Amino acid sequence: MKATSTTQPVNTPNAAITQCVSLFDLSAVQIKQTLALAHEMKANPANYRQCLAGKSVALLFEKPSLRTRVSFDVGIQQLGGHAVYLDSKQVGPGSRETVTDIANNLACWTQAIVARVYQHTTLQQLAQGRVPVVNALCDEHHPCQTLADLMTLQELYGDDLSQVQLGYVGDGNNVCQSLMLGAAALGLKMRVVTPQGFAPTSEFANQLAQHYPDHNVQVSHALADLDGCDVLYTDTWISMGQEGQGADEKKAQFQPYALTHVLMQQTGAEHVMHCLPAHRDEEIESSLLDNQLDVVLRQAENRMHAQKALLALILQGDMV
Repeated sequence: MKATSTTQPVNTPNAAITQCVSLFDLSAVQIKQTLALAHEMKANPANYRQCLAGKSVALLFEKPSLRTRVSFDVGIQQLGGHAVYLDSKQVGPGSRETVTDIANNLACWTQAIVARVYQHTTLQQLAQGRVPVVNALCDEHHPCQTLADLMTLQELYGDDLSQVQLGYVGDGNNVCQSLMLGAAALGLKMRVVTPQGFAPTSEFANQLAQHYPDHNVQVSHALADLDGCDVLYTDTWISMGQEGQGADEKKAQFQPYALTHVLMQQTGAEHVMHCLPAHRDEEIESSLLDNQLDVVLRQAENRMHAQKALLALILQGDMV
């Protein structure tokens, strides 16, 4: 078995990307490299039709999905590879079979594992196996979503995002934490505003500061701190699997932090972003989402392009 680290970035600019359990596994240079390839693949897909020829990728999903499953499945096919979908009923990580045994068996037949799971620890266990692992969502990180978001921002504002200010309002969850990492890597100014008690974890904040000591990401609880943002981003308040854990009380606490037309006017923001699925008229006004659907659907589309680039760099390296 190989020993892998999921908390230290690759510091050598030209080093190969070996996995993506979180964006801590990629250097800033590698994130930019992935985004550049994603733009190229989107513009010229025919040039990459055999990029993963002869390679199989396991899609191990504990959580149901629309965008993640379809974007990975179709994207792998577009690169000439083969995707094998496995849900928790078929595999039963930690119940029917240990995560380590699953990883070792999948390594016999596939060249990579894409995992959408409940716990980050499951990904860490999978990453101890013999094939690369890509995080398709867990409770702490959502790196593929962030790559798609950064790609979308580059389409809106150009490759250099250092003059763009991004505001995130809502729950300091997995999407928020990965977005903070991506913003720090690209020099993007980011303002995170959450209700009291729902900020990103202090452990994550410390890791972010260690890896990107000069980052321009600030966390607060005051909506006024979103003033001047170019883009406002939000996500669902109740994550999948948490529907019965004081959901009504949480919604009431989050209501002042809903993304509305009024908040857009107060801050001067011109674009809205949402990773979907959206709970209309909860975290975002339905009419506002409809008005900004072009950008939101571009985020969804770019999931596929960003993931294609990431898998190609992991499995092909310098050959792409």
